[in-house]
Amino acid sequence: MTHIIHPVLLCGGSGTRLWPFSRKSYPKQFVKLTGEESLYQASARRLSGEGFVAPSIVTTADFRFIVIEQLASLEIAPADILIEPAAKNTAAAICAAALALDARAPGALMLVAPSDHVIPDAARFREAVLAAIPAAEAAQLVTFGIRPDRPETGYGWLELSAVPSADFAPVPQALRGFVEKPDLATAEQLLVGGMHLWNAGIFLFSTTAILEAFADHAPEVLAATRAAFEGAEKDLSFIRLAPDAWANLSEISIDHAVMERAPNLTVVPYAGAWSDLGDWQAVWRESTADAAGVVTSGPATALECSGTLLQATSEAQELVGIGLTDIIAVAMPDAVLVGHTRTARRM
Repeated sequence: MTHIIHPVLLCGGSGTRLWPFSRKSYPKQFVKLTGEESLYQASARRLSGEGFVAPSIVTTADFRFIVIEQLASLEIAPADILIEPAAKNTAAAICAAALALDARAPGALMLVAPSDHVIPDAARFREAVLAAIPAAEAAQLVTFGIRPDRPETGYGWLELSAVPSADFAPVPQALRGFVEKPDLATAEQLLVGGMHLWNAGIFLFSTTAILEAFADHAPEVLAATRAAFEGAEKDLSFIRLAPDAWANLSEISIDHAVMERAPNLTVVPYAGAWSDLGDWQAVWRESTADAAGVVTSGPATALECSGTLLQATSEAQELVGIGLTDIIAVAMPDAVLVGHTRTARRM
């Protein structure tokens, strides 16, 4: 049996922690950080092909033409593009996408994913998604947990109800709970204990299940979002959510609004590579470093350096590092960033 999955890509983030490469006017999801395609394009390609239909996009007015242009270069036409009048975090964005999808395909399965993550092994990720389908069809709210490889304090964690298999196969299991971003000592305990995964913020559920969850646990979000959707205006290929109703929404994540309160939660472990590229240290970690831990990109040269990232973007501007240790240096024609890897996470 062929299952139809409706991807929903969230494209409203600003990504300012990767300044100067990522700006408010052109955030990281639209930038070519790790290859020949932007993170947004790579996400759209990963969620396409057999079993996947045209994606829905949730973004802001500032990025509406960028999302179309970058999809067009992949010859992908979106099912719809929802325009948020203002960023209200992920609960409102996902609720709006669920309402729009349910209006044209009641009860459909929707795969919600940020558009700025790196998942190199698309086939392995699809395997995890396929493994999650029976649970989603049984009215479960499915989230995907990443196998941790370090005591990360920048992510939320997921508490499992059973130890994953030795080969970390994507076997769905009941999700016991959520852990907020921990301090280092707590993160070290979570890593060693083997009963926790990183929270990737990727979800699979039916429109029926998630809308019922909003009705049960966040009715105020559902009511305001429904009013914004019902009052939306069609503008070319965009659906502009009504700003007056949208203004009544508070900024709250899907985790806090629904997932942490819902009883019907399932988690699917994912053992493949993953990163949210949340800062320059993450970019260095996901790049191919030499034996000294040095990563260079563009017209950049490293001499007697170690644990260093040198990234340059203009052929008219050469970036040279000499004797650097644990340094992030990013050069653009209009801005230069230099910092220690310890402080790169706080930029």
